[in-house]
Amino acid sequence: MRFTHFFFDLDETLYPSSSGLWILIRERINTYLRERLGFAPEQIETLREQYFREYGTTLRGLQANHSVDMDDYLAFVHDVPLDSIAPNPALRAALESLPVHKFIFTNADCAHAGRVTKALGLEGVFEMCIDVHTIAPYCKPMPESLDLALKAAGNPAPHFCVLLDDQGRVTRAARALGMYTVLVGKDDPGFYADEALTDLVELPLLVKNWRI
Repeated sequence: MRFTHFFFDLDETLYPSSSGLWILIRERINTYLRERLGFAPEQIETLREQYFREYGTTLRGLQANHSVDMDDYLAFVHDVPLDSIAPNPALRAALESLPVHKFIFTNADCAHAGRVTKALGLEGVFEMCIDVHTIAPYCKPMPESLDLALKAAGNPAPHFCVLLDDQGRVTRAARALGMYTVLVGKDDPGFYADEALTDLVELPLLVKNWRI
């Protein structure tokens, strides 16, 4: 296997979407828009999705159009209980079995990543958290964010790197850059990625079958 650097998304990649954690975060985003910025409830869903599509994340849209403070926003929206996720020893063993450099690469911040990885029992598995601050003023899936992530990881060539994410738009962007991509939580990569993986625990088996 030629790959030396693996970049893992955080939310709904290291844990399944069925946990419902992202639903809680989305509700906090809605609350922020309503309580901190004064948007009417009927505006919020449309606005959030519009910024997500146009800017990559709701946060980047809010920064561009409403001068929102990044740290205030992130602290607010990630103030959710993590009791819907639990330590996953099988995932830890699977990730530790891979003799590669492993990084968190998230549009959230490292504070949230630290809470999530601790809840999953994955402390110490990843060499670095590459977060929204590292890739500012960009975010996934912007090509510039991928360039900054590679720089933070020591500038490995893209063709030595694997990116794993639950968002097809992110894997597609990384694939265009030359990274090998795995769409997590899906059983078909479609035209978004090179591979699909329904459960990240199965990653070592997937890697074992690679002839690249």
